[in-house]
Amino acid sequence: TNNQQQIMIPTGGSSGQIRFTIHTWQTLMTSVSGFYQYFGCKPVHSFCVLPLYHVSGLMQFLRSLTTGGRMAILPFKALIAGEGRDINPTGFFISLVPTQLQRLLSADAANWLSRFQTVLLGGAPAWQSLLDEARRHRIRLSPTYGMTETASGVVTLRPEAFLTGNNSCGQVLPHARVTVRSATGEILGANETGIITIQAHSLALGYYTPAETILSHWVDAPLLRKNGKMVNGEYSDGRDINLKSQLQNLQSDDLGFFDQQGYLTIIGRRSNKIITGGENVFPAEVEAAILASQLVADVGVIGLSDRYWGQAVTAVYVPRSPDISPDILQKAVADKLCKFKRPKYWVAVDAMPRNGQGKLNYEQLKELAISCLLMANG
Repeated sequence: TNNQQQIMIPTGGSSGQIRFTIHTWQTLMTSVSGFYQYFGCKPVHSFCVLPLYHVSGLMQFLRSLTTGGRMAILPFKALIAGEGRDINPTGFFISLVPTQLQRLLSADAANWLSRFQTVLLGGAPAWQSLLDEARRHRIRLSPTYGMTETASGVVTLRPEAFLTGNNSCGQVLPHARVTVRSATGEILGANETGIITIQAHSLALGYYTPAETILSHWVDAPLLRKNGKMVNGEYSDGRDINLKSQLQNLQSDDLGFFDQQGYLTIIGRRSNKIITGGENVFPAEVEAAILASQLVADVGVIGLSDRYWGQAVTAVYVPRSPDISPDILQKAVADKLCKFKRPKYWVAVDAMPRNGQGKLNYEQLKELAISCLLMANG
């Protein structure tokens, strides 16, 4: 449209339903510019262990390409096996998801990680014990909030703030405007929890599926339907539709709040919220408490339908050893979670359904939990 080549980047998030966000060179370059302005560094050197077909890997490549930086690309499995650590990481950025950071720390890579200029951390909530361990090793961690729709991070914590004890996602990057709003759209003040809403020139123009292009998550945005046919790299359905971004509000699925200094804290996803016995439970808090026990290698928390509770808090986990039982785990979280937040069901599995970015597919997780519970009950 308007002679702009459209760049489609896949996104699935926690739903696992793959669709493609529509970006342009301009939206991606806006993100690159905001990144190096925020960190005050140019060129940007990147050490990439994330898939290049995901936004988290692609943007690392583009930051280095367009600023004249150096880049190292290595599959994460190879890094865990010990490859690539002979590369001097001084001056480099590396992007990881929390489970990758945990595995590297367990693989005695802490000293190597501490030599990076910045270790960006995103894709999923990090738990307190992981952040504490990174701090102990003086790793220059930079927790980040963003998504495929925003061409990666729009909120980032500077490593200097992290090392002094800040556990937030950081402050807003210069190319974006992020607000916390009520359910009716009113902008909320400091320390008031609401829906995180984003404005940025890095916003995708919409979603593409084989049947239609949708701007359904953009507040007050028109619904544009097209037949999905491509002509010379552009959509064509006999109409000239201008998809140029007009800084509409992108209403995220996330809840959070800003403090007085403008640091953003994420509470959890609206769509993942569990209502059990009339009480609200966010999986991220329960997952963090279970991971802090050091008894599981991975965990995901969901709500399963229950006649009495409405939804029953259910933990699906990968035990660190075969003798880790539900009773042991229940005792381990007793002093970390109030009673209604503690899982009523515990399901042990060999592996969790995560994608290349480390994100849990909660729909597959729910199916896995139901299947295991049915088998256990005969």
